[in-house]
Amino acid sequence: MPPIALTIAGSDPSGGAGIQADLKTFHQLGVYGEAVITLITVQNTVRAGCVEVLSAELVLAQIEAVVEDIPPGAAKTGALGSAEVVTAIAKAAERFDFPLVVDPVMTGKHGLPLGPQFDDALLARAALVTPNVPEAEALAGMKIRALDDVRRAAEKIHARGARAVLIKGGHLQAEPTDVFYDGAAFREFPAPRIATVHTHGTGCTYSAAITAGLAAGLPLVESIERAKRFTHEDIRTSPGLGHGCGPVNHHARLA
Repeated sequence: MPPIALTIAGSDPSGGAGIQADLKTFHQLGVYGEAVITLITVQNTVRAGCVEVLSAELVLAQIEAVVEDIPPGAAKTGALGSAEVVTAIAKAAERFDFPLVVDPVMTGKHGLPLGPQFDDALLARAALVTPNVPEAEALAGMKIRALDDVRRAAEKIHARGARAVLIKGGHLQAEPTDVFYDGAAFREFPAPRIATVHTHGTGCTYSAAITAGLAAGLPLVESIERAKRFTHEDIRTSPGLGHGCGPVNHHARLA
């Protein structure tokens, strides 16, 4: 039986982010993907329109249907849309016997609001939380300007209950170094910056690749290392689709 991973996230009709990016990433990394939809967006590479958030009851019903029949080896969350959905997933996650990666999506690439502030109940269920710098600032309640700030923010987010934190450094002025903290030690994952505007869905792809690794039984740090290489290659080989901030290449292959 193949490894199984579940994404609980929003839909991007342009295919670059959200459940579409997650499912393509799962497939490319040899994992059977399942998807629970939390919200519908109207967006493309140039603009974003409205968001329709599903009810917490409907999101929970989807989760229950999936878990009772084809339980995943790992799951991730993306855009959740409302405080009610966040609370419902936190409650459902109390019964999960598989690791949960929480990607605390708050806004889309074009500034579209996609989620509320994340409460400690969901963070406490996370094997890993993967905020970018603006999301980490919101979760930690502080400004981030340099790597020292990233480390302090990681400590603050860890103190809110997450077992481990990975702050993605793409918004830093320097090279995009990601910082991992598990309460015991820090670890850095650097990469050279790629000069491209085609980065739509990078965060979704990265967290999905980590989730795929966990579903396949890889240790957390090894899952992050592989996901970092995969996402970097996805950005490097972006297909250049669309007239704006286009998607990354979800069909990139690891060496």
